[in-house]
Amino acid sequence: MSTTLITRPLSSAHQGISANTAPAAMTQGGLAHNPEGLVGNTPLLWISAPLVEGGTGFWAKLEGHNPGGIKDRAALHMVERARTRGELQAGAEIVESTSGTLGLGLVLAGMVHGHPVTLVTDPGLEESMQRLLTAHGARVDVVTKPHPEGGWQQARRDRVTQLIASRPGSWCPDQYHNPDNVAAYQKLAWEIATGLGHVDVLVCSVGTGGHSAGVSRVLRHLFPQLRLVGVDSVGSTIFGQPARPRLMRGLGSSIYPRNVAYDAFNEVHWVPPASAVQMCRQLAASCYASGGWSVGAVARVAAWIASTAPAGTRIAAIFPDGPHRYLDTIYNDAYCREHKLIDTPTPDAPAEIDDPFGLEVTEWTRCTRVVDPREAGVVA
Repeated sequence: MSTTLITRPLSSAHQGISANTAPAAMTQGGLAHNPEGLVGNTPLLWISAPLVEGGTGFWAKLEGHNPGGIKDRAALHMVERARTRGELQAGAEIVESTSGTLGLGLVLAGMVHGHPVTLVTDPGLEESMQRLLTAHGARVDVVTKPHPEGGWQQARRDRVTQLIASRPGSWCPDQYHNPDNVAAYQKLAWEIATGLGHVDVLVCSVGTGGHSAGVSRVLRHLFPQLRLVGVDSVGSTIFGQPARPRLMRGLGSSIYPRNVAYDAFNEVHWVPPASAVQMCRQLAASCYASGGWSVGAVARVAAWIASTAPAGTRIAAIFPDGPHRYLDTIYNDAYCREHKLIDTPTPDAPAEIDDPFGLEVTEWTRCTRVVDPREAGVVA
């Protein structure tokens, strides 16, 4: 397989929206004076055959090269903005719900700025991730029962509300609804624009809605014809499907985050776990770059778009994390066989539907009609 790596720092070629694009702690030569300086300027990797048919490919932004993943950017920005506004006082506790990656970002932000961190999660969090969060100094609170309508996500949020009420002065970033989560990804967008020069299609996983909204906003300012493709999980409610138990973590939701920019999407794909797992393993075996559920789902969709788009279409796909926390799940044969993830045939192309609300999807499915379920009257 032919691969090319771009790892250049952000230049001044596109300084139109904000000049504050380089981390203050990073010096020339890649030296960091504190852990914050390790965040950003992640590589872009060209991914082509054998994963993409037709002699073409796509560019993957490897956010797993951040210390904890893509949400390091959001965690640092949300904490810094809250401190600037006086919402988060010096030394106050940070309390938030997480499925893992934001938790790593928050313990980094807490370490940099001197805040204790309590993270509320659920039994689906990998044991290795829980140990890592604890090693970094976080207190981990595990809910034991899902909410009857909002699932584990709502149960975690309810527990956060309880903890905040019982701990005066504590602060919750509220990643699902906090606009600072969206604004945090401006620099990521500039890195992509500077590295690639032009982008026609952006492929993003969707969970809180932060990075898809933040990156597409800047790239569409630069490239008005940009197409934004959202990648969701089968069983997620974000784009109007009914909530179902989900094996995949990091993308999808059982609530409706306000940060999701519905009007920015040109299409959405729902991807099941078997498709994500098999793509993760193919990525690992063919180009030494892989990650978790979101990475596999995004790569599956980006590869299909690359193989079907007109020649010369430049596609950027954001890989939110790396593979390490998934060694006991995605990369564990016993786990995958138990859940029928690696011995199950998966389609080479998505099924197509015209109405995101008309049919419950159970396989890889694509829809070019994207509507906010609340505005459509599907939910209250």
